Amino acid sequence: MDLQAIHDHVIQLARRAGATIMDFYDRPFKEMTKSNAADIVTPADKATETVIVSDLLAHYPDHHVVGEEGGGQGAEVHTAEYFWYVDPIDGTNNFANKIPHFSTSIALADKDLNPLLGVIYDPTRDELFSAIKGDGAWVDGEAMRVSTTTDLSQSIVVSGFPYIKWTSEDNNLAEWSRFVVRVRGARRTGSAALDAAYVACGRFEGYWERHINSWDIAAGALLVQEAGGTVTNYAGETPPQYLDQREILMSNGHIHQDMVKLLTHSSM
Repeated sequence: MDLQAIHDHVIQLARRAGATIMDFYDRPFKEMTKSNAADIVTPADKATETVIVSDLLAHYPDHHVVGEEGGGQGAEVHTAEYFWYVDPIDGTNNFANKIPHFSTSIALADKDLNPLLGVIYDPTRDELFSAIKGDGAWVDGEAMRVSTTTDLSQSIVVSGFPYIKWTSEDNNLAEWSRFVVRVRGARRTGSAALDAAYVACGRFEGYWERHINSWDIAAGALLVQEAGGTVTNYAGETPPQYLDQREILMSNGHIHQDMVKLLTHSSM
């Protein structure tokens, strides 16, 4: 498999997806709810996923495609050797409210769910992040590395809150409160993919989130790893098929253990 050729193809596909998103951005559309009022989908999500998935199925018919809006398509799960994870608009709430911070995320993984390549494209800034396993990570074609900050108190970290925040106590408020008094800054941007990309390029030192989906983080996890960072679960472990763990912790590596201690409520 020529990962470089696939990487270059997916970059162009992500840009096409971004153009589709921006076609919808400045015109009226009707949003619809999914699991609850905070979990929404727009016509732009569905149209963009159609652009991406139809292209992937045409070029890689023996692969399985996992999309946020369309479920599983392509080859059967039990026969496919490779899996695509597609989030057409990561940050739909931002998009729907005309907040210019959202992205398209596309990742390829092997059958053990190890990411092989990832592309994240921010169409409002025309900024593209990408990575190939074992070959590095780039932003707009230039090599990128994680932050060199070693002190949690000098770090800016980022997280998100689950759609079940109204009904479950496992809603990240406890973890957020522990971090916000220990770091230089805590952010909630609304796009998990861009949160991970910003860790990879050194804008944030760390990111954590629970109740997260594989399509939200598959590309971003590889970006962070290839940029020299660390990706684990909250306990600091990297279990097999970590994309199915529903929780993720990414950092520049230097502050990782301090983040683990706060997430597990261990003494520091």
